[in-house]
Amino acid sequence: MPSLRTYKRITVKIGSALLVDRSTGLKREWLASMADDIATLAERGADVLVVSSGAIALGRTILGLGKRALKLEESQAAAAVGQIALSSAWAEELGRKGMKSGQILVTLGDTEERRRYLNARATISTLLKMKAVPVINENDTVATTEIRYGDNDRLAARMATMMGADLLVLLSDIDGLYTAPPAHDPNARFIPVVDRITPDIEAMAGAAASELSRGGMRTKLDAGKIATAAGTAMIITAGTRLSPLMAIERGERATYFRPSGNPVKGYKTWIAGQLEPAGRLTVDAGAVGALLSGKSLLPAGVKLVSGNFSRGDTVAILAPEGREIARGLVAYDAADAVRIAGLKTAEIETVLGYEARSAMVHRDDLVVSHADAVVVRKGRTC
Repeated sequence: MPSLRTYKRITVKIGSALLVDRSTGLKREWLASMADDIATLAERGADVLVVSSGAIALGRTILGLGKRALKLEESQAAAAVGQIALSSAWAEELGRKGMKSGQILVTLGDTEERRRYLNARATISTLLKMKAVPVINENDTVATTEIRYGDNDRLAARMATMMGADLLVLLSDIDGLYTAPPAHDPNARFIPVVDRITPDIEAMAGAAASELSRGGMRTKLDAGKIATAAGTAMIITAGTRLSPLMAIERGERATYFRPSGNPVKGYKTWIAGQLEPAGRLTVDAGAVGALLSGKSLLPAGVKLVSGNFSRGDTVAILAPEGREIARGLVAYDAADAVRIAGLKTAEIETVLGYEARSAMVHRDDLVVSHADAVVVRKGRTC
C-alpha cells in the first residue's frame, strides 16, 4: 500500500460511531488524535478535507433522545443542535494545532446540479488556498429522504472527485474489505488490495454495523466506484484506534483500492459521479458496440425509455440484459425520447415536427462503463 506521504490532496470520511459515544457524547480524545494526524499531513504539504458524520448522533445525545427511532423533524432538530457542537469541536481541536477550519453543509443538489456543483467547488478551493481545513457534512437540518445522499461514504467520494483528491480514506468500524461480513462468517478472508470493483467484489458487501451508521460496506463500495473511476485511490480502514491515519502509515490493516488507469476527468467526472440518474435508456446490442467504440447514442439503438427526465438530465444507459454500461446527458425530454426511440435519424423531424439533434446522448456528454472499470472513449459520432 502506498504511503500517505505520496498523496497531495486527501479526503477523509469519519463515521458517526467513531466520533460519538451513545452514552457520553463526543469522543474528545479520539478527535484530538485525528487533529494531530491532519496536522501531520498538512505539515508535509498535503491538503486535507474532512467529511464528518456525527451531527444527528451528537444532537440526540445532547437532547437526551436515547436510542429510539426518530421522526424526520426530530432528526433535523437533533442535527441542528449537534452540528453546532460538532463544528465547534473541530474548530477547537484543529485550532489547538494552529490550523483553521471552515464548515461546509451540502445537500444532494449541491453536487448533482452543475451550477451548484461549481459553486461548492469554488468555495472549498478557496478554503484550501487559505490553508483552512474544510469540514463537510450533509445538511441534515433540511435534507429529507427524497433529497439526501443517505450516507457520507458516497458524499465523501463526490467531494473527493469534485476537488481532485488523489486519495479517499473511509474510516469505519471495520478494518477493510472481507470476502463476507466477518461478524457473521468466521471464515471470511481479508482482502488487502482491490484492483477493480467487479460484481464479485460487490457481492461481498454487508449491511451497516451499528445503529449510528447509515452506510455499510455496500455504500463504501459505491463510494469506491465513484472515486476510482475518477482516478482517486481509496482506503478503507478501522478508525476505532487513536490516530487512525498514522496507523495506515504504520502498516496496520487496511484495504487499498487502486484508481482507474484510464480515469474520467473534469466535466465527465461530474456526469460519472451522479448518484441517482433521472431516467434510463435500454439499448440494443448494436448500440452497446457503438458506445464501446466511442460513438454517440442514436435513437435507433434505444429500445426502452423509463423515467421522467428533462433535456440535459443525467440518464443511465442499460444493455439488453439490464446492466448499466454508460451515463450521459440526454438531449431530449422523456416524452420526446419515447416518441423517437428506435427511429432512424431521417425519421425524427417527421415525428417531432421540428429539426432535432441526431444523437439521443452525444459522445461529448457520455461516460462509458464496463462491468469492472469506467473509461472515456473518443471517436466519431455514428
